[in-house]
Amino acid sequence: MLYLVLLVILIALVFEYINGFHDTANSIATTVSTKVLTPRQAIVLTTVFNLLGALTGVAVATTIGKGLVDTHFVTIQTIASALLGATVWNLLTWWLGLPSSSSHALVGGLCGAALASADGRWEVIRWSMVNQVSGKMEGLWHKVIIPMFVSPAIGIFAGFLLMGVLTFLLQRTRPRFVNMVFGKLQLLSASWMSFSHGTNDAQKTMGIIALILFTATKSGDLDNIPVWLNFLRTPEFAVVLWIKIVCAFTMAAGTAVGGWRIIKTLGHKLVKLQPIHGFAAQTTAAAIIQIATHFGIPLSTTQVISSSIMGVGATKRLNAVKWSIVSQMVWAWTLTIPVTAILAYGIERLMKLFCNTF
Repeated sequence: MLYLVLLVILIALVFEYINGFHDTANSIATTVSTKVLTPRQAIVLTTVFNLLGALTGVAVATTIGKGLVDTHFVTIQTIASALLGATVWNLLTWWLGLPSSSSHALVGGLCGAALASADGRWEVIRWSMVNQVSGKMEGLWHKVIIPMFVSPAIGIFAGFLLMGVLTFLLQRTRPRFVNMVFGKLQLLSASWMSFSHGTNDAQKTMGIIALILFTATKSGDLDNIPVWLNFLRTPEFAVVLWIKIVCAFTMAAGTAVGGWRIIKTLGHKLVKLQPIHGFAAQTTAAAIIQIATHFGIPLSTTQVISSSIMGVGATKRLNAVKWSIVSQMVWAWTLTIPVTAILAYGIERLMKLFCNTF
């Protein structure tokens, strides 16, 4: 069982690595498209700040690990099914160049696998509940579904508003001066966006690994492990330091690889950007993600930066945004949770069938 636990942790880290190169575009697409940085320079910058962000906080990790499904029905097999379902979807959308949400892929996979583990009992999913400590509403509906629709709307509106204000204030300023100043400022906005991405996205796999160890400890799978592996035992759900460090470096490694297909979609196909537009989009997205992270919301950083770019681009004129590309992205966003849930459900059922047969 120890080998199985370690294998599932490895699968979780593979997902984190893929998440790194799948979502790199969230942080650097606008910086590359405005030619403020070369692709190589942008990847170095986002890798460093993703790493720093990933080491900060555990609120999102806690939501993923124990706030969405009833952990009594979660086994190591269940978590493996969730990760495999999410990974398949991530690789497919990356290959197609669609900036879908790794966060929602993981959420959908976890819910689908848990539903299969509970033999189709829908109450295994924590749709809505009140936190007994803080008194705040939690669960899938409040932490995932509502933000999934609200955050893109806020991104479009806030991006449009910020860009509109900047345009009004700088309308008599020479374009060359504006490009020079915001070329420098975009380095700051790209760094903040990368840091925000790390604080939110890396924590999701931290929560999964903490759930793996908690589940394995509770079921007795780690009872007979060697003494030097005692650090794996987790009698209570907790995101300990070594989990944060491993996940942070794994995401940073994936980020360093880059995600050129998605960078092309966000940075070049969606709307033509200048440094001031890139600054406005990244600043808007980073602020929204930071607020969501504070409240433990596993937000889709992909949706937020994409919608912010749409809002900023719309200040030029509505047809400046390639809405045909937007429609493809919206379809990917809409399908992510149900498709990954179905994939994970099927994988979990096949695993149960295989185990029962042999």
